[in-house]
Amino acid sequence: MWQAEKLDLDAYLSRINLPGATPRPDADTLGELHRAHAAWIPFENLEIMLGRPVPLDMTALQDKMVARRRGGYCYEQNSLFAAVLERVGFSFTAHAARVRMGDRDKLLPATHMLLTVEAEGERWVADVGFGGDGPHAPVRLREGVETRQGGWTFSVAREDGGVRVLRTLRPEGWFDLYAFTEEPAYPPDQFVANYYVSTHPDSVFTQRPIVQRPDAHQRITFVGDRLRVAGPDGSSEDREVSPDELGPLLEREFGIDLSEEELGTLRQRYRTISG
Repeated sequence: MWQAEKLDLDAYLSRINLPGATPRPDADTLGELHRAHAAWIPFENLEIMLGRPVPLDMTALQDKMVARRRGGYCYEQNSLFAAVLERVGFSFTAHAARVRMGDRDKLLPATHMLLTVEAEGERWVADVGFGGDGPHAPVRLREGVETRQGGWTFSVAREDGGVRVLRTLRPEGWFDLYAFTEEPAYPPDQFVANYYVSTHPDSVFTQRPIVQRPDAHQRITFVGDRLRVAGPDGSSEDREVSPDELGPLLEREFGIDLSEEELGTLRQRYRTISG
C-alpha cells in the first residue's frame, strides 16, 4: 500500500546515519528509526515557497528527502516512513489528525497525518512529520502513560467519541498538539489533503517558509522571518533573519543546501513576506 517495493532501504538508512543497520519489526528498531529520521530529515515547506508541486509518489519522495537530502512536511515524511515500516515488517495504521496547537475550541480540518504502530505487544504513535513541537521518538498509545524524550514529555489523552489527543507538557501544563481517531487513512486520502495543504491560499504552508527540527534538548524553528531556539523549561531565543542569511542558516541549522537559483527565488519570496 505504501510503495515499499520501490523503497531503496539501504539509501534511506544511510540518509538517517544508520548505514549497514538490519532493521527488525521490534520496539527498539522503531525507536531507533524514528529518532534518526527526526534528527536527519528536517520539517520544511520550501518547495511550496519555490512554486513547485509536492508529489507523494515514492520516486519523488526518495529523490527529494534521500538523494537531494532535503526535508518535507507530514504527508511527505510520514509517507516515506510508512514505506520503511512496511518494508521492515511492522504492523501499522495511518490516521488523519486535526491540529490544535493548544486551541481546543477551534475546529480545523484534518490536515495532518500520523501513524500508529504495533511492536512487541505495545502500540505507539509514530510521527516524524509534525515539526518542532512534535515528538522525536515514538509515544506510547496508552491513556495516562507519559513518554519522556530527553527534556520533553508527551502523552496521549482520550476524549469523548473515541478522540485521542497527542499532547506535550509545558511549564504551564499540558498542551494539545493534535486530535485523531482510530479510523484508518489511506494514500488516496493523503493525496487529497496534501493538495489542499500545498496549494490553498488559506493553508499556513503557502503563506510563509517553515523549517523546523525537533531534538531531545531543544527545538529549532524558522517561521516567516524569525528563528527561535526553545528549551523544555520554556526558555527561548528569538531573532529576525535577513534575506542574505537564508542560505547559511538553512545549511547550518537544518542541513538544507539550496542552489543559488533556488536561494534567489526564495529570497525574492521571502522579501515579499517579511515586508
